Amino acid sequence: MGTSELVAGQAAYLAIDGDPSLHQTTTELIRTIAAAQGPAFGAFLLLELWAGSDADRGDLVFRIHCPAHGAPGSILEEFESGLLGVAVDEVRSRVEIVYDDAWCPPGLLRFGDVNRDPVVHIGLEIPAVHIDTDTGEVLPFEHRALRHGVGRALKLALYDFTHTCTTTRPAHFHELGPQAMTPGVLEIDRRLAELSDRFDLLLHVTPTNGHDAEAEFIEGGHSRTPEFLYRPRTVDPAVMKRHLYEIPIERIEDPTLAHIFHKKREELDRQATLIADRNTPRFLLGSRALYGDPDQSLIELATDLLLRTDPDPEEPMGGGADVLADRAREELIAYRRVDPDLRSEVEVRDDVPGVMVSGGDLLIGRRARIPESRIEPLIAHEIGTHVLTHHNGRQQPFRELYIGMAGYESLQEGLAVLSEFLVGGLRANRLRQLAARVIATECILDGAEFVETYSVLHDRWAFTPGRAFEITMRIYRGGGFVKDVVYLRGLTQVLDYLRSGEPVERLYLGKVSHPHLDLVEELEWRKLLRAPRLLPRYLERDDVNERLERCRTWSGIQDLREEIAR
Repeated sequence: MGTSELVAGQAAYLAIDGDPSLHQTTTELIRTIAAAQGPAFGAFLLLELWAGSDADRGDLVFRIHCPAHGAPGSILEEFESGLLGVAVDEVRSRVEIVYDDAWCPPGLLRFGDVNRDPVVHIGLEIPAVHIDTDTGEVLPFEHRALRHGVGRALKLALYDFTHTCTTTRPAHFHELGPQAMTPGVLEIDRRLAELSDRFDLLLHVTPTNGHDAEAEFIEGGHSRTPEFLYRPRTVDPAVMKRHLYEIPIERIEDPTLAHIFHKKREELDRQATLIADRNTPRFLLGSRALYGDPDQSLIELATDLLLRTDPDPEEPMGGGADVLADRAREELIAYRRVDPDLRSEVEVRDDVPGVMVSGGDLLIGRRARIPESRIEPLIAHEIGTHVLTHHNGRQQPFRELYIGMAGYESLQEGLAVLSEFLVGGLRANRLRQLAARVIATECILDGAEFVETYSVLHDRWAFTPGRAFEITMRIYRGGGFVKDVVYLRGLTQVLDYLRSGEPVERLYLGKVSHPHLDLVEELEWRKLLRAPRLLPRYLERDDVNERLERCRTWSGIQDLREEIAR
């Protein structure tokens, strides 16, 4: 039970019943396949997989069974290495290699005279940790972890087999995965996207009276917590959750796609809870569950940045919303010359306090005033990152990439902040702002009230009243919204990614998440993702590419700070 699903993510597999009466028919089928495949590719691997006995349950021991002669040693070593990387409930696996003629499940016969060149035989006995010993039921979390780990180990072994024994030469072991999505997967993807499209969490927790609340706070001598107003909730969280869990993600055979969709469903569940809990004491707990607390290293980094980064002189507030809107529309026109399918628009609205992207559209608060030096960095941040990744995600075979993979905000905002540096517009005040958001988050987690956090930013860290209010409002909106830790955290992640030498283009495929970058790479190798239709226009500039190459040599954000200070 549940064991056949462990191989369901492979490009080719056969799940058979152990009934002895089916043995002869199955042998004939395998013999026919081997006779066709072996000569065509130089060899044929017959790998049989089964669950261990009851005595093995609870112990993470994999046993590789193979004949004493004829099994290539490199395949066994690669298989062993892959299986040693499997962990279930934080228990690491161990592997035994058994050399005998019984490379099939106990009580069953080998597959007749299939045992001849060019056929290689291997058996794999799986520890039955995914099955409850008393009830025989499949344990979903253990099964999911085992499925992912075993699937990867199988691909590693098969990759070595193709290079060692066959005429096929895949460039990467991920190429051996399925290269098509079933209609069922596409339907599940569509239903998740439709639920996600019904609401925008950021809009639901953004105050509609931010400017008025700030004026009242200042008139009151910075002594009273402001009252924030919010737009009406457009979804019923309970109904949404019912529809969410009607989506049969458990039917997806592909473990990579199943994992991605499981994580997205969990995230949508948490977002729906936040909408229900807005302006209640429960909101902060839900926000922490969704975005995570800042760890000590992030808090220390933020503190160090504030201590070592001198603020820039305050700039004149510059033009109003229409100035940014006109420049943004020019940018979108330029991108449409490359790809006319770009749908994004620019809206100037009364219910948005600043600048944000929602549903691929750029929303600008009518009362926003933007310093001239911030125009191009904002264009790079909002359009060159958020709009483009939304558009590129829409061109992918499945919609997960435009609604955003679970946890995508961190990498997305880190990339957007980096874009400000690449176009030459990241200043010391902006870096201090990102650090202050982490400090303000630490304050609310320590139980500080709005006024106390405002005072920390204004009195201790010398932020202007307006800037201190804005940062504090962002953290305390809705009841405690800790999303703003993702900016500094994400910038660290992006710099680490670039230092590893990975292609920056991958970050523009859609709204990808840092925890899923390895899965995104796998989907690229399996040809399930397309190259981004649009890349930021600024990447065509020589000075930008010079800055990008310098980023690849840095050890972290402190190098960025020093670059800005020069």
